[in-house]
Amino acid sequence: MKVLYVVRRYGPVGGMERYVWELTHELRGLGHEVEVLCEVCLAGKPENIAVYELGKITQRPRWLSLLRFGGRVTRWLKAHPHPGWLIHSHERVNVHHVTTFHGPPFAHVFEKPFWRLLSIRVLMQLYLERRELAQPSCIVPNSQTISKQLAHYYPQFAGKLSGPIVPGVQPGTVRAWHAIPAGGGIIGFVGKEWRRKGLPLAVEIVARLRRTRPGLELWIVGPQPEEIRHLFAGWQGGYRLLGWRELSCFAEFDVLLHPARAEPYGMVISEAMSARVPVVVSDVCGAAAQITPDAGAIVPLDAPADRWADEIEKQLCRSDAPPQFARGWDDVAREYETIYRNIFEADLK
Repeated sequence: MKVLYVVRRYGPVGGMERYVWELTHELRGLGHEVEVLCEVCLAGKPENIAVYELGKITQRPRWLSLLRFGGRVTRWLKAHPHPGWLIHSHERVNVHHVTTFHGPPFAHVFEKPFWRLLSIRVLMQLYLERRELAQPSCIVPNSQTISKQLAHYYPQFAGKLSGPIVPGVQPGTVRAWHAIPAGGGIIGFVGKEWRRKGLPLAVEIVARLRRTRPGLELWIVGPQPEEIRHLFAGWQGGYRLLGWRELSCFAEFDVLLHPARAEPYGMVISEAMSARVPVVVSDVCGAAAQITPDAGAIVPLDAPADRWADEIEKQLCRSDAPPQFARGWDDVAREYETIYRNIFEADLK
């Protein structure tokens, strides 16, 4: 099969971008012809994947940059026709056969007061989102959460939805099992977008636990220390602000805490489970669907801090390691192969 991928940033530089990066490499490894059309490539170009860069676009306002990128993609394809190729987009374009939806639908704005609709930004975002969903033969959500949201806000497109294809996990260092001292432990929090991912709540939860576990520490990976130091006013130690780290850090944690307010998937959750680290996450995380009872706990987002603290205490008192979560990117690629094959047989003969 021949597949052209459309993504603004090509490289392992974010959740969606890593998804595309790993998928394209796996599909090429399975023997398919793969090309990538992007705004910019942010990693070394693979030798066996043709990468076409359209040039950087001013990022603000976002709706305008998305519209301009879509226009460039359309013009490029007119100048470089790809008959017999399947186009798989991860962006707001209108020339594709498959789109993968990585985030919550912008249409959630309809749940807000009507006056929130009265702006060019909102109207254009809604237009671009609807256009993206109207064009393809297949819409692939990257989690069950996103699938439900798309079906709710766009029932007219529900028949196009495939089953969710959740991200894979690169095997990394596995946490060596050890009993955690009664008064200590290390709680990990990972995420640059620290407000959305619930860091203020995490700080409150760990502060409560430290009343009975004075040696407990909260390690934070992602935000720059100066962004979040104010959250620890009044603390006397008990935390580490580690900034961003490229290398996997999950095996250093005793529990991953992820009380996100909104999280379409949450790759840090599956990465922690792959390292055999227990997880405690909010029920709005897409990756919650992959958490088994012996892997950790799922807590309602509106639960009181005491409930969160109790669930973490249970994980700190475990007598054994959780099972290792395993999902290779080759599994992701093979699931897409099935979708592609069906489209080729129906539309691209």
